[in-house]
Amino acid sequence: MLTRRDFLKLAMLSLSGLALRPVSAQSGQAFPPAPPPDLEGQQGRVLAGSIHVYRQPSFSSEKVKTYWRDTVLPITGVTIGDEEPAYNRVWYRIGMEGFAHSGNIQPVRTILNEPAALPRGGALVEVSVPYTEARWGASQTSGVAYRLYYETTHWAEKLVHDAYGKPWYRLLEDKWELRYYVPAQHVRLVPPEERAVLSPHVPPRQKRIEVLLAQQLVIAYEYERPVFVARAATGAIFSNGNFTTPIGRHYTYHKRPSRHMAAGEIGSNGYDLPGVPWVSYITESGVAFHGTYWHNDYGRPRSHGCINLTPKASKWIFRWTLPAVPPEEQRVVAESGTRVDVL
Repeated sequence: MLTRRDFLKLAMLSLSGLALRPVSAQSGQAFPPAPPPDLEGQQGRVLAGSIHVYRQPSFSSEKVKTYWRDTVLPITGVTIGDEEPAYNRVWYRIGMEGFAHSGNIQPVRTILNEPAALPRGGALVEVSVPYTEARWGASQTSGVAYRLYYETTHWAEKLVHDAYGKPWYRLLEDKWELRYYVPAQHVRLVPPEERAVLSPHVPPRQKRIEVLLAQQLVIAYEYERPVFVARAATGAIFSNGNFTTPIGRHYTYHKRPSRHMAAGEIGSNGYDLPGVPWVSYITESGVAFHGTYWHNDYGRPRSHGCINLTPKASKWIFRWTLPAVPPEEQRVVAESGTRVDVL
């Protein structure tokens, strides 16, 4: 069971989007806890239709304000709330107003970028602002195709300029092969070194992952020593079916750094999610590790079968597992990959 001190460490790490504790492969001991994140410029995007800010970090406290979906708020602190909900007691201080539960707030920042020429064939880009509007044409007057969110990833094909000289990237939508445009300042090119394989010296058979459904944890091992731990949100049972993550042995045979995931009717538990980042599939039916930008509520089942992680945690899994995806490639499918045991 987590102590209050351990939970607070997890809370601080979750604010930076990386709820994990690295472990030394030599000693098996946890490294010293990471220092509290630098909160200067830290923001939070509202994920639910609405959220409340409370005077104290507790749902039983007085409500002091209400905010609506996609409102961007200043996060000035992080703390542990009362005993409920037990699986996620992380609360964010919102300016000087009060506290909001972390589950429906995505930690974001606003980082503007200089446009850069793309290599032949295109390159992976990541949204670096709370959200941006992707439009059907390279113009502010063109219709909106999608709203793209912080830390989502996309394949940029071309850098273009509009009639006023403003730079835009043309993005390839990978599910229906549509094209739309995004302001170049709002995305950053992901450099090749950020996609390099982690622990390349470790033989493939000495890497494995456990997904512990009861604890909602993902643990990666090298030589049977844990080197990575992240909180997860796995498959759940909904009114229209059982979507629990399949128990058994699987392998990360199919990987892609970005995927537009869509299925069903949005009004009846369906979804339409462009730019899902760092996807590592483990079943032919589409169950995968991937980053999540529509909730920040890890520690309980709530997905359609996939293993939801923070974008940074899913990126670690993507880089550490096999097969490797070269920077110039949008996907790789192999006969096998890194072993995954769902327990």
